[in-house]
Amino acid sequence: MKFINITLIVHAPDPVTGAQPSTHERFRQVIDSALLAEELGFDGFGVGERHERPFISSSPTVVLSHIAARTRRIRLFTAVTTLSLLDPVRAYEDYATLDHLSGGRLELIIGKGNGAAQRELFQVTPEDQWDRNAESYEIFREIWRNEKVTAPAKFRPALTDAEVWPRPYQRPIRVWHGSATSRESVDLAARYGDPLFSANVTNPIEPYAELIRYYRERWEHYGHDPALAAVGAGSAGFYAAPTSQQALADYRPVFQGYLGFQKRLGVEPVFPTLEDFAERSSALIGSPEQIVDKVHRYHERFGHSVLHLHAEPGGLTGAQHRASLELFQSAIAPALRSAIPDPPWPWGPVDPDDAPSEAAATAPRGA
Repeated sequence: MKFINITLIVHAPDPVTGAQPSTHERFRQVIDSALLAEELGFDGFGVGERHERPFISSSPTVVLSHIAARTRRIRLFTAVTTLSLLDPVRAYEDYATLDHLSGGRLELIIGKGNGAAQRELFQVTPEDQWDRNAESYEIFREIWRNEKVTAPAKFRPALTDAEVWPRPYQRPIRVWHGSATSRESVDLAARYGDPLFSANVTNPIEPYAELIRYYRERWEHYGHDPALAAVGAGSAGFYAAPTSQQALADYRPVFQGYLGFQKRLGVEPVFPTLEDFAERSSALIGSPEQIVDKVHRYHERFGHSVLHLHAEPGGLTGAQHRASLELFQSAIAPALRSAIPDPPWPWGPVDPDDAPSEAAATAPRGA
């Protein structure tokens, strides 16, 4: 099993202290978190993309380029690239450049994105967002694979024998499809033989397990080898301590801060108490033994081989956060790595020979 840290670069007051860092300080925190992830031996670091408050992750390519210059080993993820809002040609140019600068360490997680404000900013409607996402991805992947591209388009000018530079480092890049609640993204991933990354954050396990089951069903429907299907999954929170009692005590102020934030927004919490949150959500809060057991319980339903943890303290002190990540790497990750398989391809720059068969990729949409 592989482990990655992810940040959406939320720019909001600390849920416990109420202190708000400046924008400059917030970006420095993200860079420090990425350096810590590499230092401690995590396999990847991801940066989200959102174009509305309270996020300042509107330019993940720039942030990841800086991280690429400061790191050497860790793989770099987008989480997620909102292709429904982007021109696929421009997105390709940015990410192909970043892939070269990182030495082939880039992986994309794409998705349609959430949030009414960013839809309005880019003049995208809820009715056309899924179609935009699919069209942008189809053009994006064609550019990545071919020297010249001819492609019809509904939401941008069509391409005719178009050449787009630079040509890529990884041929092709690995693209994951982020999934939260919809079957559209799941079907798109299965159709092209791409891995799936389940958000697995807001709700209990059942709706996410159902979407992953559907993904595997559609994967086989499109003619792909079941052994090559790969799934990643998120977590709603993370804090490990030597005992469950200490973990809950340390994390309680963080949870209470987030609970208060939800109530101020008028949002009814799905998990009203910390004990319920630790038990029924995907949050990994407890002793190493408890966390290992919970990941195994989720793996029984998901069959996932990649797990993401929150990259930043989010209300914990810096010392608590670092100690928790160190405990994960010393007492949790080894147990999970030995028991749960890695993804069914090398964890490194994509080689064309490692890519799943694309025989079904040209099947008509909806087939």
